[in-house]
Amino acid sequence: MSRKRPTDRLESVSEQRGEVLIVTGMSGAGRSTVGNALEDHGWYVVDNLPPQMLVPLLDLAGRVDQQLPRVAAVVDVRGGDRFAELPATAQQLRDANNLRILFLDASDAALVRRYEQVRRPHPLQGDGTLLDGIREERRQTESIRERADVVVDTTNLNIHQLASRVADLFADDGAPRHRATIMSFGFKYGLPADADLVADMRFLPNPFWNDDLRNLTGEDEAVSAFVLEQEGATEFLDAYAAALRPVIEGYQRENKSHSTIAIGCTGGKHRSVAMSIALARLLDGTPGVQVRVRHRDLGRE
Repeated sequence: MSRKRPTDRLESVSEQRGEVLIVTGMSGAGRSTVGNALEDHGWYVVDNLPPQMLVPLLDLAGRVDQQLPRVAAVVDVRGGDRFAELPATAQQLRDANNLRILFLDASDAALVRRYEQVRRPHPLQGDGTLLDGIREERRQTESIRERADVVVDTTNLNIHQLASRVADLFADDGAPRHRATIMSFGFKYGLPADADLVADMRFLPNPFWNDDLRNLTGEDEAVSAFVLEQEGATEFLDAYAAALRPVIEGYQRENKSHSTIAIGCTGGKHRSVAMSIALARLLDGTPGVQVRVRHRDLGRE
């Protein structure tokens, strides 16, 4: 049996792979934050991967039943002497794949401050000082930094700003930056534990007391029309949607990728359901936002 040449394996990977991203850079510059942000945007992320495992990883990912089109590998000096192989491996993969390299950097002062906050030693400091480890890491990463497609200096970025930067660089065009769930619920069953915002629809007349509507729900046209025709209903919807838009924009700036807006009534069957659906329609189309509706208590006795 003949063995596959390395170039054969690279060609196999090239035929099946989508985007490949190598995340590397200085320890303490934000690799964990970047990895989490990439996962939020649909990337398959592998942390602390030795350079020699890059080609087998991509080959394996291309052979699973459902291919993984966007793979990110975090590779850094924690791999020891093997890290020196990264520039050559990256060049091989670049020749055969749609590969980019992201290098994260920060000033020495910022890195020292971050390490002092977590009270952990630098992986390369050995018996020396923290600055000795940082300087040695700069020497070891110089070659891959020169080959990077994107260098992000995180010195003056907090974790939310860094995650937003990652979204700007690596999220799919048109992919939502924020997912808002409009959740109807019944107060008699308790407040939703995961609600970010809560609105109370008990200021509206209850369709439960209408014999023709009692056995229907807010998803039915008759109940929806009844609720929305009540005094104050549309005024509330317009005002609440207008108030929510700057909140959701702020969530996006702060990289809060999910929010739950809870709309309650007594039992979670009529008013809250109809108003949740109507509110979702008003918010649908907000740039960068995906809106979905969930009815927590619909169907409960």
